[in-house]
Amino acid sequence: MDTSMGQPGTAEPHQIRVNFTTTSPDLQLPEGRTQLLVPADIKRYGLSRVLNSESMLDTTSPIPFDFLVNGSFLRTSLEDYLKANGLSSESTITLQYVRSLIPPVYQASFEHDDWVRDIDVLSASSRAGIWSGDHFTTGQERILSASDDGILRIWDGSGNAIATSSPTGLHGHANSIKAAKFLSSSQIASSGQDATIRIWKYAEANDHLSGTFKQTLQLCGHKTAVNTLDVHGPTGRILSTSVDGNVGLWTTSKSSAPAVQAPEADQPSSKKAKLSSSVSQRGPLSLTRPHNLPASAAVFDPADSTIAYTSSLDHTIRTLDLTTSKVENVITTSHPLFSLCALRRNGNSLLLAAGNSARHVTLVDPRASAALTSVMTLRGHRNIVSGLAPCPDNDHSLVSASYDGTCRIWDLRSVRPATRAEGGGSVCESVHTIQRESSIQKTGGASDVPGRGAKLFGVAWDAHWGIVSGGEDKVVQINRGRDLLAAAE
Repeated sequence: MDTSMGQPGTAEPHQIRVNFTTTSPDLQLPEGRTQLLVPADIKRYGLSRVLNSESMLDTTSPIPFDFLVNGSFLRTSLEDYLKANGLSSESTITLQYVRSLIPPVYQASFEHDDWVRDIDVLSASSRAGIWSGDHFTTGQERILSASDDGILRIWDGSGNAIATSSPTGLHGHANSIKAAKFLSSSQIASSGQDATIRIWKYAEANDHLSGTFKQTLQLCGHKTAVNTLDVHGPTGRILSTSVDGNVGLWTTSKSSAPAVQAPEADQPSSKKAKLSSSVSQRGPLSLTRPHNLPASAAVFDPADSTIAYTSSLDHTIRTLDLTTSKVENVITTSHPLFSLCALRRNGNSLLLAAGNSARHVTLVDPRASAALTSVMTLRGHRNIVSGLAPCPDNDHSLVSASYDGTCRIWDLRSVRPATRAEGGGSVCESVHTIQRESSIQKTGGASDVPGRGAKLFGVAWDAHWGIVSGGEDKVVQINRGRDLLAAAE
């Protein structure tokens, strides 16, 4: 359609009146400029240009915008939107403009010898970077990966594995490492199939081209595989979950950690650790069994490290008071839960996002009663949702990883009422999907389901690194956002 206006010899294009609005105080339009006639065939890129123009916001550098219409993102032209919703072309459309989530573009892949079970990142804006304070130096950002080959790896931005832990059985985990987290720039926690949690001192050479792992503590008490960890650097506390339903609370302080309750010899021989005599063993501060099926995740409350939230295949999310080891609240969902993360909302409130076997993510308010379970459902994955991470830049976005081989990015500002078949409530659909580059390369782009056969297990979202994920394809993949307006039609 011809979108020129007022040019001799051209037909006058059809126009639609729009009313621009926003909830962002720093993006308010000048008085009298909120209504405008725009070409009917304009889409979000064109609308974004209009808002950035000198006569509107007059931005010094272009800001990519998305536009919400009745709670859903505009993904067609205005004309097509009116037709799809049975509205007259004379209607005035109210568009709520919000900063866009930049489409994540593939950056790099770091190859492993075995499946990548977990991912964590270190940067100035990451949890561990903040906890490290002056001990973290900009330019020394790192990625930590845990693998089924029993090795931890530290990566720099050039894709070099500058440090690796001891191979399986040589003063390291007896077999597969299931989880790993930075406590600080110099301390790492890991857990594995051998039912242990290991604390490592990490140090780099002066040129930062190589590094070393030194195991300083072994935490014992779980009887089955320890599949997930969460850490709180300021207190040196660790949360763990295992397949027997137990949730452990641990400390990295040797002096305050309890002694191991049972001799190591009493543990199954397959779980014995081959340690040097210099590595101390300690027991848990507490070991509780809030679930009667495998516990799938545990996270500290972002504002209160004495509170934890746990999820399980028993369909429940439980609130634990870590000072008393008591369950304070139980929320029962409809499906087995496989992942969990905490989302700060508006700086104060908290939501929990739980990935489940039904291929979606359920958002719940942990302060609500069991009768008020779901706040919102995120739909789009084709298999179990195995990993979740909040956006580092705002409180309305998160990323999920799935056994379907993709990561999906969600914007909680876009909500629609659920259909009867979807069970009612509110539904959010993903705004971007990240495919596995390894799958595309292997299939030549011909795979009908991107990432088929490459389950994802871990994902992190960082302001410096972008979205980092790992899985069954033996690859750590990095995706970062770029300027949305550069891809304008």
